[in-house]
Amino acid sequence: MTVRPLAEPDRAGWVPLWEDYNSFYRHRAEPEVTELTFTRLCAGEEMFGLVAEHDGRVAGFAHCLLHPSTWTTASYCYLEDLFVDRGARGTDLGTALIEAVSTEANARGAVRVYWHTQEYNGAARSLYDQVARRTSFIKYER
Repeated sequence: MTVRPLAEPDRAGWVPLWEDYNSFYRHRAEPEVTELTFTRLCAGEEMFGLVAEHDGRVAGFAHCLLHPSTWTTASYCYLEDLFVDRGARGTDLGTALIEAVSTEANARGAVRVYWHTQEYNGAARSLYDQVARRTSFIKYER
């Protein structure tokens, strides 16, 4: 298992995972959104992407955004997307991706990594309960 930065040669392996991830959340990303997202993640500036390789193929990803905070002089890292291919689940790829995100965020000066998930996402929540602390925040949006 290897976790490394997302790069242009990963496109063919990343796109099907991205589509499966969006499908899980009952969303369809328009082609121009997929293209822009991939480009931004590969550029690795305000956003960065990591991929996990398993058995010689891209089998998971983590997408992150770095942003300032009003509560500290340092930045925070929002882990917006985390996905592992069904065939690679149970291999610790999810844990490896979260650890790699934390390492990269720290190297970029972020003092916190945070994320959220759907209440019904029991498999992911089981992992998250092992590697992080659940907070009391409730999400609102307009």
